[in-house]
Amino acid sequence: MRDIKNNSHSDRRSSAADAKANLLKAFRAAKEAAEPDREAKQAERIAVAEAREARRSERKQAKLEEQNRIAAEIAEREAAEAAAAKAEVEARELAEKSRIARVLEDEAARKAERDRRYAARKARRS
Repeated sequence: MRDIKNNSHSDRRSSAADAKANLLKAFRAAKEAAEPDREAKQAERIAVAEAREARRSERKQAKLEEQNRIAAEIAEREAAEAAAAKAEVEARELAEKSRIARVLEDEAARKAERDRRYAARKARRS
């Protein structure tokens, strides 16, 4: 057990102040002892933060390149689809033109045949 003394108010105040001063001395001594280690830890934290930022920028750059690649593929695919659609439209137009030409030729041939028959009938009657 502790010695129980009947301390006066001033004795208790001075004891508290001494204890506080001793705690402050111990804190300052610990802080000074840890100073070189603190600087090393701070430098390590800075290096880790820089490495993290470098990795983040690399990921961002890779993501941007991937997005550009995908956009290029999409544009290429759309261009190919547009070219195919254009070629199909041109083929349809060409087929339509040739069909129209065939219809006109057939119609001209029918007219020529009709005119020939008409001329032959006229020749027989005269």
